[in-house]
Amino acid sequence: MSTRQAELGEFGFAGDDRVVPFQVEGLDVRGRAVQLGPLINTILDRHAYPAPVARLLAEAIVLTVLIGTSLKFEGKFTVQTKGNGPVDLLVADFTTPENVRAYARFDEQAVADAVAAGRASPEELLGEGVLAFTIDQGSFMQPYQGIVPLDGTSLEDIAGVYFRQSEQIPTRVRLGAAELFDRDADGKPRRTWRAGGLIAQFLPDAPERMRQPDLHGGDGDDRDTDLHGGDDAWDEARVLVETIDADELTDPQVGIERLLFRLFHERGVRAYDPQPVYDRCSCSRERLKGVLQGFSAEEIEASSEDGKITVTCEFCSTNYDFDPAELTAA
Repeated sequence: MSTRQAELGEFGFAGDDRVVPFQVEGLDVRGRAVQLGPLINTILDRHAYPAPVARLLAEAIVLTVLIGTSLKFEGKFTVQTKGNGPVDLLVADFTTPENVRAYARFDEQAVADAVAAGRASPEELLGEGVLAFTIDQGSFMQPYQGIVPLDGTSLEDIAGVYFRQSEQIPTRVRLGAAELFDRDADGKPRRTWRAGGLIAQFLPDAPERMRQPDLHGGDGDDRDTDLHGGDDAWDEARVLVETIDADELTDPQVGIERLLFRLFHERGVRAYDPQPVYDRCSCSRERLKGVLQGFSAEEIEASSEDGKITVTCEFCSTNYDFDPAELTAA
């Protein structure tokens, strides 16, 4: 990581789809921030998700990017929700060092009914279930998975609980997504999506300063305990992060460096070189062919239609056509 100090407040220094690591030495805080533009719009537009579903998936992608770009090894980081709400599955994964893909599974009628009834908040759409964070370092390492409950709170709050329980690091996460409307070059109405987020963690040199109050003894995590961490530096940092308005996270006229400057300039914030991220799927014809070749002859026949087998990637919507004969050849 470069130690060159960024010019905070300079519009477009990092730009869209570039994660900016930062450090606030005066508060013993480190973090990452990002605004996603073309990347998030391409992913969401590819599937034409309803707006509430798109907003949920956008937040999951931002969270995945913020955490995934901090990995120091070759591998994959995945954020996945499973719930009993109208949006029963969100998946976003980040393959180091820069590739992102994501999709959502939902009941279209149930989402429409929830919107009509005014019950389309992110928490209501997800319902009760679990949020899983999975780190996969490859075939020679056992994957690590941390699981926290979906309990009617926001993704950013649940992510904070994950860090506190699994890594014992005081953490605050802010996520936001916005649907923008304008006109294209021909004057036709156009919808685009933007998203942004910030993660701040308390990492003082003295380990004992990181210690937070013990978890509640009977009813799981008590979210209020973190509000009284007892360290003035973290209390100040947390309050500053919580002042972020959702519009600031997505407004291209603010920019990440200016947002960081607004938050922490009195404490001496330093931004580092931005890291680009890209909408790139890991699917391939060869990989899918290998999976299909594991099917029995009966399964291959049952999967064939009009003399071919068509497999559509749920992430990037690419169609792959296979001749059944090539799958059964010795």
